[in-house]
Amino acid sequence: MLNEDINESISRLVSKVGKKDNEKYLKEIILSICKLSEFDINSGDWKLMSRSIKELKNSFKAFTPYRDKRKVAIFGSARTPEDNPLFKMAEDFSRDITKKDFMVITGAGGGIMEAGNKGGGDESFGVNIKLPFEQSANDYIRESNKLVSYNYFFIRKLMFIKESDATVLFPGGFGTLDEAYEGLTLIQTGKSLPRPIILMQNEGDDYWQTWVSFFTEIMLRDKYISPDDMDLFSICENNNDAIQKITSFYKTYHSLRYVGDNAVIRLNNSISSDNIASLNDAFKDIVVEGKISACEPFPDEVSTRDQLKKFRIAFKFNKINFGRLVSMVRMINSF
Repeated sequence: MLNEDINESISRLVSKVGKKDNEKYLKEIILSICKLSEFDINSGDWKLMSRSIKELKNSFKAFTPYRDKRKVAIFGSARTPEDNPLFKMAEDFSRDITKKDFMVITGAGGGIMEAGNKGGGDESFGVNIKLPFEQSANDYIRESNKLVSYNYFFIRKLMFIKESDATVLFPGGFGTLDEAYEGLTLIQTGKSLPRPIILMQNEGDDYWQTWVSFFTEIMLRDKYISPDDMDLFSICENNNDAIQKITSFYKTYHSLRYVGDNAVIRLNNSISSDNIASLNDAFKDIVVEGKISACEPFPDEVSTRDQLKKFRIAFKFNKINFGRLVSMVRMINSF
């Protein structure tokens, strides 16, 4: 156990470097690090922790100035050559989505990632992973202050999800499918908030249909996933369709937060009582108690000044059918 002198020293340090709204968390971080000294961990463990904290720090430094802009995470093969139509599709997609006031985030490597940074220009980020082969930052992001390099996949993947509002996946290898599965899993389990997940391919290609056929022919058949999980993603064969799906997702819907047992959906503009009645009719299967209704900000939202001016609706969500929750967002946007 840490003695009182150490606790007091930490409190004094936090009072000098922290701010009122983060002193609690800063103290918890420092206390946790100090308590690690009580365990018999080796230098490798300390190195992992030190590097992880530094990588998080560098990530926050790069992304924090741009938190007011929505972002799209782009994935795809590092081996896609520049003369492949998919490269041009990814480049054009990035250029066009930035014209809709989005930024893009890529893995900073070659292929589809390079195309994303090329099209996104100064409106793009690169989150590079240090590998013994294949991965070095591409020419379009190498000198940018929006490039962050990582030793650990888990922090890089965290930042991809945490800092983005939509996911677009072009055909690729194991890494691309890993990101696809993780993105779907995080939404399916409620660890990530609703977002568009777009599977991009050339017209007439069957890359994503072949992948999805395993869902329908095996996983659905054997009840490893639910039918509403198929609503978590869309397959697109042109950029206009993909961009429309992304921008329309945030047309009325703004964000979601859980407050206790309540799912609180914040909207960019109000919806009518008839609209709310339609939501209750369509989604009563995922409401465990009461009804979907308009509400004022909850005390937890007020204390953190969280989107207080937004119109909001709330309901007691079963926290199981997240595909249905995504469908609810789409219905809200249709009003």
